[in-house]
Amino acid sequence: MTEDYFAGDSRTNRERMLAGDLYIADDPENGRLHQRGVQLADAYYRADVAADPKAREILADLVGTLGDEAHVNPPLFVDYGENIHIGARTFINYNLTALDVATITIGEDCQIGPNVQLLTPTHPIDPQPRRDKLEGAQPITISDNVWLGGGVIVCPGVSIGENSIIGAGAVVTKDIPANVVAVGNPARVIRSIG
Repeated sequence: MTEDYFAGDSRTNRERMLAGDLYIADDPENGRLHQRGVQLADAYYRADVAADPKAREILADLVGTLGDEAHVNPPLFVDYGENIHIGARTFINYNLTALDVATITIGEDCQIGPNVQLLTPTHPIDPQPRRDKLEGAQPITISDNVWLGGGVIVCPGVSIGENSIIGAGAVVTKDIPANVVAVGNPARVIRSIG
């Protein structure tokens, strides 16, 4: 690192991360929690989700909140897991990548297609801080009864309003209002619902 980005800031990198500020991902507690998340995600993948009653316990231990009757098809890929909150009756299909450096909130009754990516990490545009391994994160909020089609990518800081549908393969770079259909890269609203 060529300069002291944190002069006068006594917080740990984990404290900076949780506050939504720039940090460096070398905090020992972050490392421990990341390893825990990866191990629990692997244990969940290896459990027989349909038959093993411990599978749901593993998932509940992995994520911050798991609503009643929520279901996640493994595999699930996370940074930490603890910053993911899944509402009741939500269905998440195979291969969700949820990089939860910041909070990821998925509402109730959502449908998440296969290979969806929810990406909270950000990196500086200026090349030197990026070279010095600084990063940040912005939360993602998926409101109730949202359907994300297969392969959707939701970028940092995005909120999607209730009842909205995001078409397969869309890249959501900005907030999407409630009760609309959005498609494309970048995702754009093409019609209202109802």
